[in-house]
Amino acid sequence: MQDALDAIEYANGPATSKWGAVRAKNGHPAPFKMKYLEIGNENGGPAYNERYALFHDAIKAKYPEIVLIANVWGGVPKNRPLEIIDEHYYNTPEFFIANATKYDTYDRKGPKIYVGEYAVTQNAGQGHLRAAIGEAAFMTGMERNSDIVAMASYAPLFVNVNHRRWNPDLICYDSSRVYGIPGYYVQKMFGENRGDISLPVTVDAPEVETGDRAGGVGVGTWLTRAEFKDMKVTRNGQTLFAADFSDGDKGWRKHGGRWSVADGALKQEGTGENIRAFVGDSTWSKYTYSLKARKLGGEEGFLIPFLVRNEGAKCWWNIGGWGNTRHALEMDGITGGDKNGRIETGRWYDIRIELNPKGIKCYLDNELIHDVAYPRIKPLYASASREGKDLILKVVNASAEPQTTQLNLTGTKIAPKAKVTVLTSEKPEDENSLDQPTKVAPVTRTLNNASGQFSHTFPGNSFTVFRFRE
Repeated sequence: MQDALDAIEYANGPATSKWGAVRAKNGHPAPFKMKYLEIGNENGGPAYNERYALFHDAIKAKYPEIVLIANVWGGVPKNRPLEIIDEHYYNTPEFFIANATKYDTYDRKGPKIYVGEYAVTQNAGQGHLRAAIGEAAFMTGMERNSDIVAMASYAPLFVNVNHRRWNPDLICYDSSRVYGIPGYYVQKMFGENRGDISLPVTVDAPEVETGDRAGGVGVGTWLTRAEFKDMKVTRNGQTLFAADFSDGDKGWRKHGGRWSVADGALKQEGTGENIRAFVGDSTWSKYTYSLKARKLGGEEGFLIPFLVRNEGAKCWWNIGGWGNTRHALEMDGITGGDKNGRIETGRWYDIRIELNPKGIKCYLDNELIHDVAYPRIKPLYASASREGKDLILKVVNASAEPQTTQLNLTGTKIAPKAKVTVLTSEKPEDENSLDQPTKVAPVTRTLNNASGQFSHTFPGNSFTVFRFRE
């Protein structure tokens, strides 16, 4: 705690104080006027609860003006007042799109929110357009609820492309070149078009499906050893795939683990996390996938991937997950259809996944466990604000198809000319690179038909910023 108090004095103390004098000696005689201090990072549990109280009391006693930020990591501290809490999110584009409205219903009597770390890190390539669209949709929700979301910061910011340790990073460089991923331009567009006053905005648009429903199949484990056999994929009485492993595991694409074939089964004997093997065609759709699985040991049950188009993304039935306590479908960054259940060691289970045009049915030993519709999203997300005489409207089209909608700017008189900036590209997987640094970059033009009410078409997978002048 004394180290923390000394650090605050170094930042904010007068040059005549012990640590303020050190700051002055280092070339900055004026105080930094630091306003915020976070206690810990991604900490939680009883020990954090205890230590948060110690730091809170010591800092507030000497520096009552400092605003303290607490971690959200398995719960927040309960024994002291909370001013701001820090939420972190790393997930798929679909997760961020699905959570674009989460702050609409937050308790306004509770602490403020600092989204201290967030980024699309799954199903993101090395930072493609679709990832940026997911972040933009989420950011409209943060901006729309800026009364409760006090601050936000994308993470991480920089990477040398020859020493990549994380994926993706906002700004990429080598010894002589630099480029921003599409998500960089989302941050830039928000930063350059930030109003002083938030305005109410409503969006009326029917839900759409999140993407193609086609792909291969697989098997996998999480902290568990298991074996699988009798895999079969059928559609309308036709067998698309069947495995008897007479040729070993030829054709299977493995990610981690220790795989072998014995007695007509594919065996996985590694004990790590997120171990998977895939097979099949990315064009398969509306099929039934059946197999047998047996747990050999470990902490959980089985991962049964389906509709596999991106082998790094989650799209699976998690059977006996979460410490072997429940079953759930995980797809598009969303967990659904939860049901309590566990997997026994040493017995064979019959598993069947049926995919129809509307949704998914999952059977375990011929018992229907899940019957869920495919995730759907609202295509359009928006936030609005005012800066002087400018009205700023941000709109994200998270669907694959163009969306034509009516814009109603009520209660104001709009000049016919407006500036519109659009970030989009031909494909959602498009990325920038050192050789093509602006393949996905915003384009600004003049809109000549602006008024209090007009129709506009938003391209698929796009982020648009309007600046209207009263």
